[in-house]
Amino acid sequence: MARRVAGADDEDAQRKLWRALDFYPTPPWAARAGAELIKRIDPQAQSAWEPACGEGHMAEPLGAYFDTVHASDIHPHGYGAVYDFLAAGPGERFPVDWVITNPPFLLASEFLQRGLEVASRGVALLCRLAFLESETRYQLLYGDTPVTIVAPFTERVAMQLGSWNPKGATATAYAWFIWVKGSTMRAQLDPIPPGAKRRLSRTADVQRFALMSDAPLLDGGEA
Repeated sequence: MARRVAGADDEDAQRKLWRALDFYPTPPWAARAGAELIKRIDPQAQSAWEPACGEGHMAEPLGAYFDTVHASDIHPHGYGAVYDFLAAGPGERFPVDWVITNPPFLLASEFLQRGLEVASRGVALLCRLAFLESETRYQLLYGDTPVTIVAPFTERVAMQLGSWNPKGATATAYAWFIWVKGSTMRAQLDPIPPGAKRRLSRTADVQRFALMSDAPLLDGGEA
């Protein structure tokens, strides 16, 4: 996995790139929480596409829940296919049941609209809870294809620019937003309960995804 570079100028350029990409890697336990939710409401789901995969922080955990997981990103992070999910063009890159992703926040609406075109069964977005706000998103959330489930995390989902810190903290609230295709049901609130972080954390996540090789192991969780 490409990581830190030697010079301060290079590191500054790297951070600028991460900001341009809005690259805030998903804590793997939060990806598992979303996968559990999707499989609970759609047990027959077999395939997923993570179209903003970054370095695989979400796509790899999804592999334990779906038979097939396709991963892509507009930037060559070294994981998945290099593909512009929002680019205009005929056909679908991957025919899948679900599109599941943590999209760039300012492009979340576009990712949703494209996901609804591509996925046969539904779309799941991990977004800031503030996605509920804004007049411009009202139609997307409550219009002809309303959001089916809003699942806020009761525990904080700590994300930081460019890397995942398993001991990180945040004041930002996040939620899974789930659209089930064909459903006209108004949004249901389905909070992700306390204890999910501990139950869904894996010590192997630290070895695979944490920035520093000497990062402390997570407290609890499974190996």
